[in-house]
Amino acid sequence: MPGLFFSFDGIDGVGKSTQSALFGEWLAARGHEVVFCRDPGSTPLGEEIRRLLLDPAAVKFDRTAEMLLYMAARAQLVDQVIAPALAAGKTVISDRFLLANVVYQGHAGGLDPAAIWEVGRVAIKGIEPALTFVLDLPEQEAAARLTRELDRMESQGEAFHRRLRQGYLAEGARNPAKIVILDASRPVEPIQADIRKQAEKVLRHGD
Repeated sequence: MPGLFFSFDGIDGVGKSTQSALFGEWLAARGHEVVFCRDPGSTPLGEEIRRLLLDPAAVKFDRTAEMLLYMAARAQLVDQVIAPALAAGKTVISDRFLLANVVYQGHAGGLDPAAIWEVGRVAIKGIEPALTFVLDLPEQEAAARLTRELDRMESQGEAFHRRLRQGYLAEGARNPAKIVILDASRPVEPIQADIRKQAEKVLRHGD
């Protein structure tokens, strides 16, 4: 039986890493073999593209070029990590996926979100998450949680991050069956409980 695929998304600082790790532990306890990955990244090519895209000292990117670099990393991720894991019946949890491209370069960056979805269909080769969990926080609260040095994407200003949040909410409203918006201002435990409750609907068909 093919495996299951979930992704976590949202603006930086909302707690994706914490929630995806807890979710993975829960799935493993249910007998799933869990594979974690990050987009961009998790392949040699993807990690090189990630370094280039997130380097604060990088050259200025045209938004379309930026979007296509993310797509290239994602195509490699699907080919080398996600597709083989799913074919082997494993459960994949990805830190970001195509939705992030749509929101960052589309809603916040000025490109056409519908066009990015179309380009993305080529990159992902028909593979998409059963559910994407979007952790939602006002941009000021999320920024206050970031205590490390900001990368290039994180350094694009409050207005950019406001558009990011609006983009995630808009995409969640457009496709609520696949994109689950979660209030990330709450403690860790109730957020995780909501994630597991939503995942149960998919797992009932996949277990």
